[in-house]
Parts: sequence; C-alpha cells; structure tokens
Amino acid sequence: MAAKSPARPSKSASKKQSRKSSASAAVNSSVGIGQRCETDSMGEMFVPADALFGATTQRAVLNFPVSFRPVPQAQIEAHILLKKCCAEANADLGGLANDKAAAIAAACDQLLSELATPAPEGERHPLMRHFPIDVFQTGSGTSTNMNVNEVVANVASQRAGKAIGSKDPVHPNDHVNYGQSSNDTFPSSMQIAGALRISQRLVPALERLAQSLEARAKQWDKVVKIGRTHLMDATPIRLGQEFGGYAAAVRLGIARAKAASAALAGNMPIGGTAVGTGINAHPKFGRTVCARLTKATGVKFAEAKNHFEAQATRDCVVEAHGHLKTIAVSLTKIANDIRWLGSGPRCGLFELSLPATQPGSSIMPGKVNPVICESVMMVACQVVGNDAAITMGGLGGVGSLLELNVAMPVIGERLVESVDLLANASVMFCERCLDGLVLNEAEATGTVEKSLMMCTSLAPVIGYDAAAKVAKEAFKSGETVRQYVLRHKLVEPKQLEKLLNATAMTKPGGKGPGGG
Repeated sequence: MAAKSPARPSKSASKKQSRKSSASAAVNSSVGIGQRCETDSMGEMFVPADALFGATTQRAVLNFPVSFRPVPQAQIEAHILLKKCCAEANADLGGLANDKAAAIAAACDQLLSELATPAPEGERHPLMRHFPIDVFQTGSGTSTNMNVNEVVANVASQRAGKAIGSKDPVHPNDHVNYGQSSNDTFPSSMQIAGALRISQRLVPALERLAQSLEARAKQWDKVVKIGRTHLMDATPIRLGQEFGGYAAAVRLGIARAKAASAALAGNMPIGGTAVGTGINAHPKFGRTVCARLTKATGVKFAEAKNHFEAQATRDCVVEAHGHLKTIAVSLTKIANDIRWLGSGPRCGLFELSLPATQPGSSIMPGKVNPVICESVMMVACQVVGNDAAITMGGLGGVGSLLELNVAMPVIGERLVESVDLLANASVMFCERCLDGLVLNEAEATGTVEKSLMMCTSLAPVIGYDAAAKVAKEAFKSGETVRQYVLRHKLVEPKQLEKLLNATAMTKPGGKGPGGG
C-alpha cells in the first residue's frame, strides 16, 4: 500500500507518475537520466539525479501538468534576489548566522549571474529547467517559493563541496526561508519583477517611441491636411499636430508606467509572513529587506503600511496593470490611425507610406499590408485580456479569500507578460514602422481645398445656417466652398481669402466656433 501512496511512492510508482506527466518527462529529459531519492515533510520522492530542486518541487511538477508554462524567468530572478536580501537582512538583525547568510547570498548571486547570460533566441534559459513548476499551481505560489528555496540550498551545498540534497550547510526551510512565508515572498517577488521590468524595459521603450513620434511631429509641423472626425471630413489640422498628439499620449504613458512601478514597489508584503502578523520574523525585517532591495536595484521599495491588506489583496497589481492597459489602449489609437493614413495606395487615404516589411498576400501580387500596426494592436488585445485575468484573480471570493490571495501565480505571469509585450511592441513599432514613414505630401495636402468643412470659418460671418447651405449646395454642384462663395458673392474676395486660410485655421484663435 505504501508504494501507492502519493506521500511515499516507490521508485517504480514514481516512474509511472513521471510517464503520466509530460511536465515531469520534460524535466527528466532535460537534466539527464537517473534519479536520486529526496525527502520532505511528506516523505520520500524520487527526483532527477542532477536537478537542483528537491522533493517538494517534484511533487508540484507531478501535481500540476496543466499549461506547461512555468513561472516566468523574471519572477524567478526576482524571487532569488528577494531570498538574497532576506538572508542579508536576517543576518543584520541577528536572526541568521553570518556564514549561513553569506552562503545563501553567494548561491543567489551565482544563480542570478547565470540567468543574466543570454539564452538562445526564442528558447528558455537552460538554467530555468530547475524551475519547472506550472503557473497553474497552488494559488499562494508555495510550490515556487519552495522550488527557489531548494535550488538555492542545493547550490549552496555544491559551493561547499557537499552533495545535492544534503541540506548542508543550508537548509531550504530553516535558513533560506527563515523569517518568511510563501504568503509574503511570492507576492513580493511578483511586485519586484513587475516594478523592475517596467523601470528597466517598458519606460525606456516608451521613451524611444515618444522620441520617434516627436521627431515626426517636428518634421511635419507645416504640413496642413484635412482633419477627420467620425471618419468624415472636418476642419484642417497640421500633420505635426496629429503626431504631436500621439507623442503626448506616449508621454502620458510613460508617467503611467512609472506610476505602475511605484504602486508595485511601494506596498511590499515582505515581513507579514503567514497572515500579515509577522509571526517568526523580526519586527524590522520587512523594512530592512526593502532597504536592501532598493540598494540592489535602484528602485525605491517600501514595506506595506498594512500587511493585512498587502497579503489579503492584489489591489496594487490590479492598479498597476490598469495603467498598463491604458498604455495598450493608447498604442491602439496610434497604430490604427497610422494604418488608416497609410491605406491605399490608390483607393485609400495614402497620406503616408508605411515601410514594406513583407508581402501582404498569398494571392494578390504586390500587395503590402500594415502588419506592424496590426501586431501592435494584437498586443493590446492580449494586454486587455491579461487585465481581465488579473482583475478576476484579485476579486474577493475568487482569488482574495480572507487573509490571502490564492490566484497569485497567474496574476504574476500575466503582469510580466504585459510589460514585456508592451515594451517589445513599442520598440518594434519604432524600428519597423515609425522610423520609416514617408509623407505623401500631395495626397495629404490635396484634399484641404476640396473639404466642405472649410465652411466652418464662414459661420461667424454669414451664420451657421447659411454656412451649412453653402456646404450642401457646393457638394451638389461639385464646387469647392471657395468657388461657391465667390460665384454667389457671399463674402468679399479679400475677406474670403483670410477666412479660408487653412494654416490659420490650425492655430489657436483661428476662425470658426471650435465645435466638435
């Protein structure tokens, strides 16, 4: 009977479980043939012989063959960094012997250094095979916290010349996890990963995007074209003003990204341990860890003012991702407008020529599509979907239950993905579309004189109703507003010249009531 028990499986039973789980099979094939016997509080468990993880990790691998998407590398790195800062803080506060803390810190530094080396393009980092647990695991992230504890402890063992799994000189629970709980470390590493990723990747990418748009706004500031509202002809606008609006949206996005990072970094759960009371942790532990995180990263981390809120909810992540969703929405506006302005080349607006990046059709020769704009807009769709997942995960009764949120792994994964998607899409948008835009000036400026909405500047002089009649009658006769007004002598020619000055209409104080 013992061989059938999940707590103490025999070697053959463990192999049978491994065959049933493709996740476990992937781990075994990646780390080599052979097994070793490990123990945890539930008993024995066979794990791949040279895996840096232990029994608790292997149980989770077998338990959660769901998506085969492991916790993102960004959060694993953040969790390792957190473990280092926790060990050092415990040593500072006298809770952990200096040699133990130093061993943990050195193991963490080694792991972080190895993870910082680039992986083959499009592939997972080879070291990440030691962090195999599925995103859809225990909702507190306990499996991943123990995974990191075990790996750090085993690296410390290796560095000390001891066997993997010996828990010497460092024990995964007693030392690596000292003064901590999964309930405060996992949400903290989620917030560290998000804050750092936003600061280091998204903000620079958005800055690059804003600069590209600002350059176009300056370059095309004197190009007067027709504005469009409801996709219908409106009053003139300068192309530079149009692009200046896009640039301003991205500048606001940068401010939102920084606010998102601050929301994550400024409410750190670490120090609350199991339920927010801080049991088994020094009263100064949380603030000491945050000080060390700040020093290590350059991002200002601060202990939560109320640990019960910080651990029982994921509101700070919901807030932060709300900013990311807004950035995504802004990008859709810019990408969509540019694909409209580039539509054609003969039967659309074609005010701009977008770079030809690839053939647009398998059946229509010579067709080129706005594929980069489409990619950006699909990214936004995914970010909005991620926002829904994060919001659902944060809901009371779904993820947030009494003293703990239990949907944290998927919340953390979706947060990291949104940051990465927005950063990558922003850089791609610049390099493969915006930087190569070409103005088709004749197309852009050629419709201004033909627009019937030029009559807007006549309204203050001849009245709204008379101006509306001009627009309707000119449309029927095929004339421009200028031609119709001159033919019917509604306004003196010199005055009309001033009223229909398209450039003047684009400046503050230009003629017209300014309605929408």
